[in-house]
Amino acid sequence: MSDDTHESPVNPLPPVVAALFLVLMGIEAMFSLGQYGLIGGPGAVGWRLDALQTYGFSADVLNWMRDTGRYPAEHMIRFVSYPFVHATFTQALFSGVLLLAMGKMTAEVFGSLAMLVVFFGAAIGGALSYALLTQDPTWLIGAFPAVYGLIGAYTFILWRSYERVGANKARAFTLIALLMGVQLLFGLLFGGPPTWVADLGGFACGFGLSFLLAPGGLAGLLRGVRRD
Repeated sequence: MSDDTHESPVNPLPPVVAALFLVLMGIEAMFSLGQYGLIGGPGAVGWRLDALQTYGFSADVLNWMRDTGRYPAEHMIRFVSYPFVHATFTQALFSGVLLLAMGKMTAEVFGSLAMLVVFFGAAIGGALSYALLTQDPTWLIGAFPAVYGLIGAYTFILWRSYERVGANKARAFTLIALLMGVQLLFGLLFGGPPTWVADLGGFACGFGLSFLLAPGGLAGLLRGVRRD
């Protein structure tokens, strides 16, 4: 009898995706439980705010580093730590669900290490986009810019698939167009900081990095340059 009969009908999550999700949601669980006084005592109510100030990202922090020429580790870590601090449980949950879906696809096609590069590269790119293009002093927190980087990698996968079959490659950008449209609509209706700039910057970084990180991506890019 073939061993195929014992295979799971559901593909397991790549360990790196599961680990990121557990870290993200574990931190949020600690903040939420502390906020309701279930762990940590009275001081736990301020854990989320303390984490925001210690690990969140701000244009003011970047401007201070540029003006002083000092780049201490306590501020540089903000580029990759802010995705793990969320304003609410709902924000963390949505980020986690998208991380599972997009991270699984990226890790399976690109590999686990490449998936991590996309995730953290998009976090850095999103933070820089937010600070340099908006100069908004509002704290940037949450995993959306990093997750949008994974959406950029997913878009690249679709884009290459459509290219191979001769279909309209613009269809690959349907998801990001829909998400950006929803965000802009909510921004117009309810206001708030222009964090969509960070999300779009994260997407652009994820899509751009995919040219180098996708299987055969660097070799294909070099061949294209040589032909030109």
